Amino acid sequence: MPSDDETMREIEFKHGPFGQAITKPFASTRRAVDERSLLKVYMGIDPEGRRKREVETVQRAAHWGLSVPEVLATGTGEDGSWTVFRMLPGVPCGVRTGRAIDAYVGHVLDLTRQLHRPSAGLTPGLGWEAGHGPSVPQHRFLLDQFSPRCRLRPWWEVLTEALQPLESHPVVHLHGDLKPEHLLVDDDRLHVVDWEASARGPAVVDYADVVFHLVRDLLYEGVPPERVPVSLVTRLPFSGPVLAWRLLLWVDRRRPEDIDFVTARDVGRLVAEEQASAACAALTQAVSLLRAAGVPR
Repeated sequence: MPSDDETMREIEFKHGPFGQAITKPFASTRRAVDERSLLKVYMGIDPEGRRKREVETVQRAAHWGLSVPEVLATGTGEDGSWTVFRMLPGVPCGVRTGRAIDAYVGHVLDLTRQLHRPSAGLTPGLGWEAGHGPSVPQHRFLLDQFSPRCRLRPWWEVLTEALQPLESHPVVHLHGDLKPEHLLVDDDRLHVVDWEASARGPAVVDYADVVFHLVRDLLYEGVPPERVPVSLVTRLPFSGPVLAWRLLLWVDRRRPEDIDFVTARDVGRLVAEEQASAACAALTQAVSLLRAAGVPR
């Protein structure tokens, strides 16, 4: 939490009091007792950059007509970057049944039809606001999100080559983290939260993120690999190389030793898949093996 007592007193007075913190690797959140607001403190990788990106993106998304949380206050203190959002109604999407998964995928497609608008002159990068530096190729933007140690891995060249065809894809605005709990269904309205991973890049990045979260979450909740309903996500645009990238990004952000569990053969198999169902099955097998090896969710 921010250590500045005056700042915290002011936040509590205006928007609180807040309840118990829920802490995850990259953020700590506290809901107001009256359920009207939520205090989020950014942690881990580039907290101040993520705060700025999220605030800028939700304001722009609201202008587009998307239902996003209003920013009530935001800032940075000695020990943390934080934002207070207005709470939105609705029930998070689920993945526990085939019907729930089908509805989740449908909501993703409805959202991305609005979100992935072609925009002339848009260049790849973090956030929705274009930077002032030189533009980088789409595949390089994805590769630059790995820690430096990954460049020494035997799969690095395999992945680098497999991602190069992304240069033919248009650059669009991305949410960056379309996991089920970030889509809130309120009768016939869809609210979208947690925009800190927003970016500009190929649309297939958002779809690969959906498939990855679905597979990982089901497996870590104890669903046997053979019962993961991979056929339900074949409605989404697909890219084996981007699925491999998303899997590796997850492992890179776990324990330092976890990256050693992934081999060049594993990556090569996933990037070579040309059918969505086969690629999802390969992803399921890879995540299942990583879970069995003790990689934390």
